[in-house]
Amino acid sequence: MRLITHNMLKCHVKNCTDPNQQFPLRFKEVQLEQIEAERNDEFLVRMLPRLDWPALLTSTKELGIALPESVPASPENDDEFLQALHTAILETHVKEGNMVCNGCSHEYKITNGIPNMLLAEHEI
Repeated sequence: MRLITHNMLKCHVKNCTDPNQQFPLRFKEVQLEQIEAERNDEFLVRMLPRLDWPALLTSTKELGIALPESVPASPENDDEFLQALHTAILETHVKEGNMVCNGCSHEYKITNGIPNMLLAEHEI
C-alpha cells in the first residue's frame, strides 16, 4: 500500500469514540518496501491539493521519512520538494503491518500491501 492511499483512509467503525481521531490511521509494526516508480511532476503538483498535508507529515514521521513541514509556495519549481514527495507517497509501500484508529483503537491489517478495511457486522 502506497502512502498516497493511506492518506485517504479513515476509520468507519460505528461506535468510534472520537470522529476527529479517525484520521489519519496510525501505523503499527509495519514492514516497508521501496519500489522505484517513474516520477511525474505534473501528477505530484495536481495531487497536492488533495493530500491532507498534516496527516501525511504525521504518517511519514512515524515511518522515519523526512518531508518538509510545509508545501513551498511554488512546488512545481522545487525539485528537492517534488523528489521527497514522490519518494514518500509513490515509492514507499507498506507491505505488512497494521493501521490503528486513534479514536477506537480498531486495527486494520495490511497483508501483501493490501489494507483490509472490512468491518465485522457489529462494527458497521
